[in-house]
Amino acid sequence: MEMRYTNQQLEKIINEAAIYMCACPCQVAVQLRHLRELYRYQTTCQLDPGNDLAVHQTIAAATLEAHVLMEACLEKVLAMEGWDPVTLAMPEGLRRKRDDLLELDE
Repeated sequence: MEMRYTNQQLEKIINEAAIYMCACPCQVAVQLRHLRELYRYQTTCQLDPGNDLAVHQTIAAATLEAHVLMEACLEKVLAMEGWDPVTLAMPEGLRRKRDDLLELDE
């Protein structure tokens, strides 16, 4: 499985988004982790001679396609929102937006 983002990078996005209450990039990153888990599960299932190989190959292939689409989606969303592509730090403007919302609640 090819990956544009490492598991550590996905974790960074999830943590940044959670801290600053920006759920959309976080949701995409979480789904990417789930797809990776599903793919690993399917490759394990393919090793069991008692399983129908075609079923697990079909699921694995679809998972790979979904993973490619969701990584491209995450890349676009992060670029649209202005996240730093190297550090994956959330842009200051989104941080301020969260702080402004918190101030309104006080």
